[in-house]
Amino acid sequence: MSQHEHEDRIFLHGLSTQCIIGFIDWERRMPQTVVIDLELPCDAAAAAASDRVADTIDYKQLAKRVLAWTQASEFQLLETLAHRLALLLLGEFPLRWVRVRVRKPGAIRHSRDVGVCIERTRSATDPPTS
Repeated sequence: MSQHEHEDRIFLHGLSTQCIIGFIDWERRMPQTVVIDLELPCDAAAAAASDRVADTIDYKQLAKRVLAWTQASEFQLLETLAHRLALLLLGEFPLRWVRVRVRKPGAIRHSRDVGVCIERTRSATDPPTS
């Protein structure tokens, strides 16, 4: 059971884009499809009471940032991509934690996809930068 199980959250599932990802020579030359799923804490009650996007995470802006950053990235490992993306989100958005799942469809023969799911938490001493 996650320590965040009873918290409100926003999720974005299936953000699909292409980037340089992999350690095989051809993967370093040819962009690969990655699919990103995110879970983010939110105070749904506050946002529901005000009905204002300012009282929640603007997930349209967050998705744009994730896609632009991922498209510009060039990592060898999905683990690195997921970790650095989590740090980016914690640094640029007012989040206490983030769960990032990155999948690479077709990466392993006879498998739909392969991927990694990580969770990172902001340190109590690290205030959000935005």
